[in-house]
Amino acid sequence: MPGPTLDPIATDTTLPARADVVIVGGGIIGVSAALFLAERGIDVVLCEKGMPGAEQSSRNWGWVRVMGRDEREIPLAIEALKIWDTLDARVSGETGFRRSGILYISENERDVTNRDAWLAMARPYGVDSVQLGSDITEAMMPGAAIRYEGGLFTPSDGRAEPQKAVPAIVAGARRAGARILTGCAVRGVERAAGRISAVVTERGRIETSTVIVAGGAWSRLFLKGLGIRLPQLKVRNTVLRTGPVSGGPDGAGATATYAYRKRLDGGYTIADGAANLHAIVPDSFAFFRDFQPARKAEGEAVQIGISAQSWNELFEIGVVPLDRPGAFERHRVLDPNPDSRRALQALDAAANALPFLRETKVQQIWAGLIDVTPDAVPVISAAEDVPGLTIATGFSGHGFGIGPGAGHLVADLVTGAKPIVDPTPFRLSRFLDGTPITIAPPV
Repeated sequence: MPGPTLDPIATDTTLPARADVVIVGGGIIGVSAALFLAERGIDVVLCEKGMPGAEQSSRNWGWVRVMGRDEREIPLAIEALKIWDTLDARVSGETGFRRSGILYISENERDVTNRDAWLAMARPYGVDSVQLGSDITEAMMPGAAIRYEGGLFTPSDGRAEPQKAVPAIVAGARRAGARILTGCAVRGVERAAGRISAVVTERGRIETSTVIVAGGAWSRLFLKGLGIRLPQLKVRNTVLRTGPVSGGPDGAGATATYAYRKRLDGGYTIADGAANLHAIVPDSFAFFRDFQPARKAEGEAVQIGISAQSWNELFEIGVVPLDRPGAFERHRVLDPNPDSRRALQALDAAANALPFLRETKVQQIWAGLIDVTPDAVPVISAAEDVPGLTIATGFSGHGFGIGPGAGHLVADLVTGAKPIVDPTPFRLSRFLDGTPITIAPPV
């Protein structure tokens, strides 16, 4: 089933002979890194096997938030929000960003207690999140037919349009001097004296000493070809969008059974945060122990089963020589079949609470594959065993909102600039040096 339609994207056609930096992957992390590097005068080329933003970067909910994040992500999420504030002007385009607030709706005292605990942890970072009572929560949800226990509300959090953001950032990056190549899969890298010397694409070589892997759900397979063990799996989530409808909350919110986000076109994006499927693939067994803490913490929020992905990946686990086409060329865009039943159940639950949603029709249902790590915190890190390689992946469903901040941090790491935040929590070595895997409690 085709995914959402992105705004038009103009890209480059000529493969350069060399570049200071080559970025593998054109999601929001990769294109943001390209923007910040180009602004610093770095000769940067981004190679995308399909089209920029065609996978999870255009298929997510469109939330831009600090609220509810793992403590390790909060500083970067705060910086990302600051960047979102100026991003439209920076790229001379429309990302759809609005600081319209996000509401975590509390259905019972347990929800309130969990959110009190998160707020106590996050308050030292200067968040403006507040616990609301029933009356104010009701007022935050115009037309609501259900009276809730309360809600955790962050007025400075916002929303943006996933189908607009990447195209706008691509245009800004190209104006700044970045070159963006589409339909150009990177098969792997070449090394000389132990250090990266070139990338090998399906169109030929690009000499470079620095590579950024921002391949989302593809990063694990790419890094495997370099002998790097990245514990990362894929989780499918389904999203739908409605047609325009009058009234209703202007921002975004969620309960245990539905999430909503107002769109610029007047409709709503609807999803269920607990309707996630991990298809059993060879990596499920390779990383079984790594993900056991996450499996216990997530409970029924992630279901495990068999899908077409299971069959496809069974034949894509081997490393392919660089002179032959591989999985990156056979599968240009990950476009999994959506779970329409669960998506419509989420819409029905949302409409029970917000009856005005019954006045609109479903326009589209799609799914995306989320790249997840064992602790649900991304890897933004140099690869110590491969000098010249930096990794930015595993954003675990949090990547869209934090994307511009992550792109800035990647550019800092590559250029040796003072990092926008401390990168230590995002180091790859935490999965390799015996550091205990910690999972943030539910919010």
